[in-house]
Order: sequence, then C-alpha cells, then structure tokens
Amino acid sequence: MSEYVTLDVADGVGTIRLDRPKMNAISFQVQAELREAAAEATERDDVRAVVLYGGERVFAAGNDVKEMAELSYADMVRLGGSVQSAVTAVARIPKPVVAAITGYALGGGCELALAADVRFAAEDAQLGQPEVLLGIIPGAGGTQRLSRLVGPSRAKELIYTGRFVRADEALAMGLVDRVVPKEQVYDEAVAWAAQFTGAAAQALRAAKEAVDRGLEVDLDTGLEIERTHFAALFATEDRTIGMRSFVEQGPGKARFEGR
Repeated sequence: MSEYVTLDVADGVGTIRLDRPKMNAISFQVQAELREAAAEATERDDVRAVVLYGGERVFAAGNDVKEMAELSYADMVRLGGSVQSAVTAVARIPKPVVAAITGYALGGGCELALAADVRFAAEDAQLGQPEVLLGIIPGAGGTQRLSRLVGPSRAKELIYTGRFVRADEALAMGLVDRVVPKEQVYDEAVAWAAQFTGAAAQALRAAKEAVDRGLEVDLDTGLEIERTHFAALFATEDRTIGMRSFVEQGPGKARFEGR
C-alpha cells in the first residue's frame, strides 16, 4: 500500500492524490509512489481521465530539500533519474490529465503540475521554480516543460529569479489554464476530466501522443507522427462507431466503447 500517494477512481475519473504532511514535499518515496499511481492509472480501463491533486491546502511545495541536502554529486548521478522519471511517468499517462492546484506548486510541485495536460489553479495559488535560490536548477523537467509552455524568455526569467507567480499572472502567461475560487478548484478539475469518460479513448491517446511527441521533433517528423496515428485509428471500433453515428444521426451523438 502506498503511504503518501493514492489513486481513487469514481465514475471514470481517477484522482492521483498526494498526502504527505505538511506541504506534500516530494521525497524519493513519493516519487516511487507517483510512478506506481501513474502506471495504475495508465493500465486501468475504468480510468478514462486523471486529476492530480494535493488537497485543499497545498498542491506540492517542492522536492524534499532536507532529504537532498546531504547528497553528493555521485549520489545525485545515481538518483537523478528517479527525480525525473516520476514526473515523466505522469506526463506519459495516455489519457487526459488535469492538475488541480491549491496553495503552493513550487519546484518539484510546479514540475509535477507541468506534467498535466491542463492546469486549474485556485485564486490564491502560487507557482514557481525557485531552485536557483538553493544553488541548483529544476531537475524534474522544469527547464524543458516550462519553456515549451510559456516560451523560453519567460521560463528563463522565472527560473533565473526563482520568484513565485500568483494565479492571475500564471493565467496571463499561459502557465495555468483556468483560475477558480479555491473551494471549487477540485470540482472544476473533476468536471473537466469527466467529459472524457465516454469519449473515444484510443483517439484521445493518439492525439496526446501526437502533440507531445511532435513538440520534441521537427515539423516534418511531427507530421509523420500525426499521419501514422491518424491512419491507425481506422483500425479501431470507436472510429467505426463515430463515423457511422455521424452519418446516421449527426455530430456528437456517438456512444464510444473505448476500443
């Protein structure tokens, strides 16, 4: 049983919940449990979309600095893969993923939020990559995902200064996608995720992979990735169902089976 990270499933929506008092510091144990939760969310057919959540008080205030403070260069060469792989495991869940951000999402917590497809923030939320203030840099994807999301100059300014970004500024720069009252952020995230519980699961998986992989390569290669996924979907039952429903009943009425 996981101690700090759980996956709870209701009506097709899986919630990956961090619960490590007091601030959801992401330790090596939490990283291992995140990898397990991401793998379970990926494998379970009854999970059609995922919400990342740290509770009403805080999303995650960063990696566990006390745990890292005494590590040597050799230690981090050995353990650094764990820091990245936990966030990457969440990023590669082949289903829609939304982060419900309350309180602080800093350092490793911000990097975890960046692994989601979209981010909903409470009005009082604050995000940032303050690692430089510890004499290091983001190590779980922050230098890469943040720059791809908000552009390199904004990412550099945030990483260089280590400053915290409030929800309204985060929305303006595209770091988050929606700002809502703090008591509504989780419900809003669940409602967003719930719209995909009856969607064409293989098409969503293909769309996510085409976008994510396409961002890693040149345009021609990205177009080839798209073409391959587009053609492959013609082998799915959902494509048959969707096109037949469109022809016979018009758009938006198909009842997909996820196959």
